[in-house]
Amino acid sequence: MSHPQPFTPEEKLADAKELLSLPRIVVICGSTRFMTEMNEADLRETRAGKIVVKPGIDMKPPHELWSDPVEAEALKVRLDDLHRAKIRLADEVLVVGDYIGDSTRAEITYARSLGKPVQFAHPEVAPDA
Repeated sequence: MSHPQPFTPEEKLADAKELLSLPRIVVICGSTRFMTEMNEADLRETRAGKIVVKPGIDMKPPHELWSDPVEAEALKVRLDDLHRAKIRLADEVLVVGDYIGDSTRAEITYARSLGKPVQFAHPEVAPDA
């Protein structure tokens, strides 16, 4: 007798999104030097009826929450983990900025490994699939 395979976490998430009638979820990726462009993309994607998730912290400007170098490094690790969770949650990825650094390249690779469609605000900088 054959037993049906249990649903994967990804399938369970997709089913839950459908049952809840959630709109598509887009995650915005890119260097935090492009926070202004991320905010503009957020406006446009939200206007298009999508739920938008994006980096919530830009650690480049000084702030008391990351003034200690040891705490700042630990925060960076947590933020990277959090952003990967946002990628897992999302239905699609939008990369902003006209520069792709190592962190963004890793996010693109991760998203593609999960089968997420990746779009680029600046297609000329898109790394090879």
